[in-house]
This record gives sequence, structure tokens and C-alpha cells, in this order.
Amino acid sequence: MLIKLLKSKIHLATITDKNLLYEGSLTLDKELIKKANLRPFEAVWIYNLNNGIRFETYIIEGEKGEVVLNGAAARLGEVGDRIIIASYAWVSEKELEGFYTTLVYLDEKNQVLELKKVSS
Repeated sequence: MLIKLLKSKIHLATITDKNLLYEGSLTLDKELIKKANLRPFEAVWIYNLNNGIRFETYIIEGEKGEVVLNGAAARLGEVGDRIIIASYAWVSEKELEGFYTTLVYLDEKNQVLELKKVSS
């Protein structure tokens, strides 16, 4: 049996820019990608705390502090909105023992306040 678990969560990222005429994706600080145990082009869910909109996209590497909505996603948030970025994984019962979730908590300037690795 497979169980869908939260793999990575970036909590309270602040949207820094929008780019409507770009291919759909979320540009994210490349160091933040690593700290959150994510990979370029990985699918993520975005939960916008300001307007309640939820959508799925993928991440691409950006510069320090960047959180940019691109393409159609640019219409789903505004600069300054706070979002949660979540990635999920299907995990087998055998994999559960070694599986952990990475939680990254940010301040309003997208600097890491806290990093946690929590086992299932």
C-alpha cells in the first residue's frame, strides 16, 4: 500500500514578483529549494493565505529571496501575499521508517527562521 505524505513545506513565503508572460511555474530561491528538500521542476502546491486560492505548479531556480509567480499563476496572487508551498510523496509502508518531512519557516523577507525534519 502507498500513503501520500507531506514531503516538504515552506511556510509563509512572501511573493516578491509576478511575471504573466513567462512559462507557468514558481521561481524560488535556489538555496531555499535545497533547504526544503525540493528539486527544480518538482511539482508543488501553492496555498495563498491572502485570497484562499490553491493551485499546483512546478518550481524553477531563482535568486536569493525570490518567490515569483509566473504564467497563469501570476493571476493567483499579488506581491506581498503570504503563501505556503507544499510537496507530497507517495510512500510505501517499507519506506515509512526512513521517511521524514522537511518544514521550513520563513520571515516576511523569505529568510529562514526555522528548519525542522520530522519523521513519520
